[in-house]
Amino acid sequence: MTGGEVAGILVAVFWAILVSFLAVVLARLAQTLRATTRLVAEVSEQAVPLLAQASATVRSAQTQLDRVDAIASDVQEVTSNASALSTTVASTFGGPLVKVAAFGYGVRRVLGRRGAGREEAPRERRTVVVGRTVPAARGRNRKV
Repeated sequence: MTGGEVAGILVAVFWAILVSFLAVVLARLAQTLRATTRLVAEVSEQAVPLLAQASATVRSAQTQLDRVDAIASDVQEVTSNASALSTTVASTFGGPLVKVAAFGYGVRRVLGRRGAGREEAPRERRTVVVGRTVPAARGRNRKV
């Protein structure tokens, strides 16, 4: 054998080793790609229903938020109406009631002064409570 033939045999052996190595690498790469394809298919099968459910949940939440918003606006309107009503009642009845109370106080004071000028024998005072007479507390003689 000549030197060229030995070199050719060595090159052929290294070439065969290289091709074998590349074949093993390509076989493993093919297995990895098949597994990845299966995984992506399974994830897609599970993700599509989950996305549909999430979409339905978001729509339901939006509907509920719309209802809550309507309720909140109604409550706000009722609150403002109640505030306006209380202001109206206070302005309508508040002033006249204060005037009636002041008038009653003035009348009592005038009658009390008028009665203070006369000398009468002390008598037992009674308080009238809706249709019946209740004796006054003992030891108290108040003048009205």
